[in-house]
Amino acid sequence: MKLQKTNAARLLDRAGIHYELVPYEVDENDLAASHVAMQLGEPVEQVFKTLVLAGDRTGHFVCVVPGDCEIDLKSAAKVSGNKKCDLIHVRELLPLTGYIRGGCSPVGMKKPFPTFFHSTALDYEHIYVSAGVRGLQFRLDPKDIIGYTRACVADIARKI
Repeated sequence: MKLQKTNAARLLDRAGIHYELVPYEVDENDLAASHVAMQLGEPVEQVFKTLVLAGDRTGHFVCVVPGDCEIDLKSAAKVSGNKKCDLIHVRELLPLTGYIRGGCSPVGMKKPFPTFFHSTALDYEHIYVSAGVRGLQFRLDPKDIIGYTRACVADIARKI
């Protein structure tokens, strides 16, 4: 089966970044990272979710955290130069990023936002992040995607 290349995949191709596209079965009622990890047969802590937040000083920014964690809003605010921050409402996601919930990739948003990866990403040879559509993940070296997105690495999450 030939996988349809996403815009995010084309951007990584252009940048010369090696990745694998890995499809999984989408369950519209369960978009959780734990479901994706189960479908991929991978540990949930290696499947990262992309979250978009709004800070009170700097505006929007992106946090990429392990599937078994939730964003630590205090830490995320601090590393992003804000006093406080919050997740954006799901209805803001598509107009702001070009992506829908469950298919939001840190690569190829409508405009580049400051990006922060949870520090555990560097514990692995490869991690999974959304390839820009539901049902498709990138499997890649965390150092490559952190470099590509010019992300900072910080402790921005806590176990659920």
